[in-house]
Amino acid sequence: MTDLAALQNTLGLQFKDPTLLEKALVHSSYINESPSTTISNERLEFLGDAVLGFIIAKELYQRLPQSTEGEMTELRSSLVRGDALSRIAKAISLGDYLYLGKGEEASGGRRKPANLAGAMEAVIAAIFLDQGSSVTRDFILRLMAKELKKALSQGIESDYKSQLQELIQARHQQTPTYQVFEAVGPDHDRRFSVEVRVGDTVLGRGSGKSKKLAEIEAARAALDQLPTDFTP
Repeated sequence: MTDLAALQNTLGLQFKDPTLLEKALVHSSYINESPSTTISNERLEFLGDAVLGFIIAKELYQRLPQSTEGEMTELRSSLVRGDALSRIAKAISLGDYLYLGKGEEASGGRRKPANLAGAMEAVIAAIFLDQGSSVTRDFILRLMAKELKKALSQGIESDYKSQLQELIQARHQQTPTYQVFEAVGPDHDRRFSVEVRVGDTVLGRGSGKSKKLAEIEAARAALDQLPTDFTP
């Protein structure tokens, strides 16, 4: 059985209803092998995603009074993406507490980023239901302090474009280039579409209210779909 007391100590919280925390740890694979358990953490995951997005959005709105809607949207996305959540979950060893089916356990389910990110969202929802919005906000900002500081100091451009450049240069000793292939709308509400390339190969496409935002979106798309065996 999962040691809920130890996890609560790690989280820095004591639940009024510990069963909420336990539900947040139940992976869908466990349901098939435990007749007494009928609900996975997926509903809590849904709620946690919304709670996390709202709290991060409000924090960015307050901290970045000069930022545009598009810039804040990109920053929020970088903070609530699965890879960011899985890193945080790994930092608190959340995978050690998951309820997994035998097959999922055998396939390394405790280390899978998707499982960790989903469990992290579910835990956030459990805290929200048990402790309320104020405690949940404090928990999220404490847990994500490093990620938030990095995003605010470095910005989304370095987060995605630099990651892609470092990856391509390390693998192929080339530098990706960005090219606008479409610009639509009036001057006051123009939308740009950009593709990022290495040589003649298109790695990803993105669009935004400025060329910069479109380039960032293209870099993010490239990172999401770039195969490990890519050859320009």
